[in-house]
Amino acid sequence: MSTIIVQGHPRRGMSDASRLVVLVVGGGGREHALCIALAASPSVSEVHVCPGNAGTRLLAQNHPISASDVSAVVELAKELGADLVVVGPEAPLVDGLADSLRSSGIACFGPDSENAMLEGSKLTAKSAMSEFGVPTADYLILDADSDIDSALSSYSESGDPWVVKRDVLAGGKGVVVTTDFEEARTAIEQAIESDGKVLLESFLPGEEASVLVLMDESGYVCLPASQDHKRLEEGDKGPNTGGMGAYAPAPVYTDEVRRKTIERIVEPMHIGLSKKDSPYRGVLYVGLMIDEDGDPYVVEFNVRFGDPECQITLPLIESDLAGHLLACAEGRLSSEHVEFRDSHCLTVVLAAEGYPGSVEKGRRITGDGLIVNSEEGQSSSWINHAGTAWKDGELVSSGGRVLSATGIANSLSEAAESAYSLIDKIQLEGAQFRRDIGHRAL
Repeated sequence: MSTIIVQGHPRRGMSDASRLVVLVVGGGGREHALCIALAASPSVSEVHVCPGNAGTRLLAQNHPISASDVSAVVELAKELGADLVVVGPEAPLVDGLADSLRSSGIACFGPDSENAMLEGSKLTAKSAMSEFGVPTADYLILDADSDIDSALSSYSESGDPWVVKRDVLAGGKGVVVTTDFEEARTAIEQAIESDGKVLLESFLPGEEASVLVLMDESGYVCLPASQDHKRLEEGDKGPNTGGMGAYAPAPVYTDEVRRKTIERIVEPMHIGLSKKDSPYRGVLYVGLMIDEDGDPYVVEFNVRFGDPECQITLPLIESDLAGHLLACAEGRLSSEHVEFRDSHCLTVVLAAEGYPGSVEKGRRITGDGLIVNSEEGQSSSWINHAGTAWKDGELVSSGGRVLSATGIANSLSEAAESAYSLIDKIQLEGAQFRRDIGHRAL
């Protein structure tokens, strides 16, 4: 077990974080992972979640309120007497959920609407990186008056793909990476017609990794880096998805890469964001591209825990997650000492038939290990529920990514063995999953 001391300066007046009532907002695998960790916290008395899923209902109290209904979520937090609200998805943050909670005197782990635009707008993120000197890909802003063909011709060298990014929240489907000229042009035209403008980026070669950074105005702490498999099929082929599996720590994120990431990206972002009238409070997801020289560049920022990165990062935290999140929400993160397990974690996503396209919901799910009980403690493997629900006393599918099997062990190969041993016990008609999660490191 290792101890990480948060960068920054301790603050006085730390409030008593014992026996917290916590509300988690969202209903996917990320939120189930948060509920597992929070329900196991000695400083938490109650965990509530809205809307939750079939897995969270066994760890917390589900409430049938949409995560996107900001006013209803705020009212629920007031009714529950919530000491802390942890927001999972990005859309409610962009819509001002954190702003409304804080104005009501409720601590919220998640940035306000202005800071949430780091994910809500690619252009906002690019502008911030430019202002703070953070390395990222070059880009053009195209609109209805732009010469698309000329722009495409100038932004592809030596056969590199074009990278087209919509400047809005697009549910993980706002980026097109292609070597096909017509596909790139069509993506640009459609984005301009829909949004008024679009970003055309230069291609960044290298290997991807992600770093989740807890951050407030007092300090920050970097969680273990992870790698996510976005492609549907083995060998990283097929269409992009929301993520078919992930693992941490990622070997490509060496000590030297970590040093460069903190020095060139995390530290400048922290300094810049902390100077704002409303400082950043929450988790900053830093999507990296690491080139052949070990230099990191930012591909994207997200303003929430990634999914499935959350499922394999939280289990590596040995210390009390609830206390850390509350401290961050209250702007005193530098007073916290975060302890990590010297372990490896890997998760494999079980997706419904047809994913990432349209899927048939309501199919029965059976098998061992589907239930996680907060009283059981952490085992070597468990199921994270995502698109699941209870219907007529049975567990059924309710989304594209249905669940994931997660394993933790002293080595990545052992973690993979635990995860795959568990997922092989799950039965869902037409289900699909990859058998090579973690292949870059195994």
